[in-house]
Amino acid sequence: MPDVDPRLARLAQAHGISTEFWDWKGQHKDAAPETILACLRALGVATDGSDWIDKAYVELDERPWRYPLPPCVVAERNQERYVAVHVPAGRPANVWARLEDGSTFFLEQVDNEEPDRWLDDHWVGRATFRLPTTVATGYHTLFLESDERYWETDFILTPETVGLPGLGQRSVWGIMAQLYSIAGETSWGIGDFTDLADLAVWAKTQLHADFVLTNPVHAAEVAPPMTPSPYFPATRRYVNPLYIRPEAIEEYAIAPEPVRTVVETCRARARASAGESAQIPRDAVWAQKKEALLALFAVGRRPSRQMEFDEYAAQHGEDLERFATWCVLTEQYGAFWRKWPRPYHNPGSREVEAFARTNRQRISFYMWLQWVADEQARGAQTGALDVGMRVGVMSDLAVGVNRDGEETWGMQDVFARGVTVGAPPDAYNQAGQDWLQPPWRPDRLEETAYAPLRAMIAALLRHSGAVRVDHIMGLFRLWWIPEGKSAADGAYIRYDHEAMVGILALEAERARTAIIGEDLGTVEPWVREYLAARGILGTSVAWFEMDQEGRPLNPEQWRALCLGSVTTHDLPPTLGYLAHDHIALRYRLGLLTESLEDEIKRDAADQDAILKMLVGRGLISSQTADPHEVLKALHRFLYQTPARLKCVALTDMVGERRTQNQPGTIDEYPNWRVPLADEAGERLTLEKIYSLTSPYEIADIMNGRV
Repeated sequence: MPDVDPRLARLAQAHGISTEFWDWKGQHKDAAPETILACLRALGVATDGSDWIDKAYVELDERPWRYPLPPCVVAERNQERYVAVHVPAGRPANVWARLEDGSTFFLEQVDNEEPDRWLDDHWVGRATFRLPTTVATGYHTLFLESDERYWETDFILTPETVGLPGLGQRSVWGIMAQLYSIAGETSWGIGDFTDLADLAVWAKTQLHADFVLTNPVHAAEVAPPMTPSPYFPATRRYVNPLYIRPEAIEEYAIAPEPVRTVVETCRARARASAGESAQIPRDAVWAQKKEALLALFAVGRRPSRQMEFDEYAAQHGEDLERFATWCVLTEQYGAFWRKWPRPYHNPGSREVEAFARTNRQRISFYMWLQWVADEQARGAQTGALDVGMRVGVMSDLAVGVNRDGEETWGMQDVFARGVTVGAPPDAYNQAGQDWLQPPWRPDRLEETAYAPLRAMIAALLRHSGAVRVDHIMGLFRLWWIPEGKSAADGAYIRYDHEAMVGILALEAERARTAIIGEDLGTVEPWVREYLAARGILGTSVAWFEMDQEGRPLNPEQWRALCLGSVTTHDLPPTLGYLAHDHIALRYRLGLLTESLEDEIKRDAADQDAILKMLVGRGLISSQTADPHEVLKALHRFLYQTPARLKCVALTDMVGERRTQNQPGTIDEYPNWRVPLADEAGERLTLEKIYSLTSPYEIADIMNGRV
């Protein structure tokens, strides 16, 4: 690989671009110069001209001096921090804070040795002030006054730690399930919020579980084709109305008979489509459900219900209206906004405003859908808590969004252009992964006072008892891949993790929820230590918990602050994993860089090490034990760990073997389209699950009864 110009390397590092990293085999790698240049351009750095590096250095160095206050200030409570302000040299500077409760007080100025700077045609001075980090956490404001001129900026004070509100020192267990794959006999062929509530009631009253972890329910396209992956949403701010149960809407109860007939007919068609398809038919079901919801929307609402809807719309304001406008635009011009007529590319254009006026009723319909979805999602959480769950619904937050979705359309300046996010090569995808998702620009996030992050987290916590953050390392660094390059030709871009993790902690503190970070894969050790110090749980999977020599950890060696499980949605269920199904699948899809025989041999050796430990602890009689006995033994092993949250895959409970997702693929495998089935491949409804014996056997293990 060509050497990187030292000046280019220093400039890259100043912009948070890592010019080197250690791969999954422990080998040192350097980022290619063309990758570094592409990342700099994505961050808005001009790279043309012979002296562009010198100009970029000067611009970066002078940037903070050109603004009286920083774009925002984020600090951790009880940690000493300072803020620098800039005013004309020799002029006074007074800084005060206004807290959320309305109280105000001046900040203490401290000495600094920064000399004045000549910028443009005048001298600029820097003054430094001690931040009030012992006050209450929250979204506060800092003010600067100089010679009767005033400026202000956001001052966000975040909690030191999150922890597990309401759990004390208890360890609890729960079920993880893909909501779309578990439909009840009264549903529309795809799992919905009513099914989620029913699953939670069964899990608590019959199995004594304390939470249900489900896939992200973020909004997808409302016009076909709907993206199957819940981790590839149109936006993370709103909810996918596919999960609405129309009959659970109050308006259904008061609807005239012809409208109820429309709903029932649509439901029958949706169920027929689901029954005839070997995969989850999202588009077919959504077409029928949307027709039914339009009929219910036309019924109207009682006066007080209309007041509730109006209040919801007012609270969400322009963001909700923009999202609903995008929905209607996709109906007319397709799901890919970059292919729309040029005037509609800008959500603030006169043409979009005119479109919104012309389509007011249809836009109101999509706003109403969000209100209903939010209501039903919160209802599932309320129902879970009402039957005694200590946590309830654990939501999942996707790491990114569809590059053609509403979030990228509505916040184009926040996203980097010319790059996508993915992962470098690792043991489970040796070619690397390109998730085809545009990343947030770190500098733009700071300029918005992290408003997109704040809104996204707050919306998710409205109906959650805990949140799992997919690829939480993305709050620290993301693997950016320049357009036209392979996933292996990327570079890590660093984010202000103290600000982003702090805001996550602040929102969790306000909602009294726990945060779980998915920290699997290539993770710098200090990242896990930092998250633990902030009271954010990690993720531990039995197959991956190894010591430095690669030996399986004994259960008592596991960390306590984690969500522990035997498997994940990116692996086959345990019966499939034991049979090396994941190796065979990756071989069929051409994802291996080594031979099938070598990969199976390596996987068998890894499994044998764990099986040997299970034998040594008396959990199975021999390493050739029946796979069903190994499945139970692994959950006895999980029960013995100190993990504060323990999670059992519903697929393991029912004997399913097929994986839900094969990372690094889209349509090569039916990712996120696999209906839940038993070991014999027979499709399962919720009611059939209730009658199986295997879930109760696993529950007895997790409750310490056997």
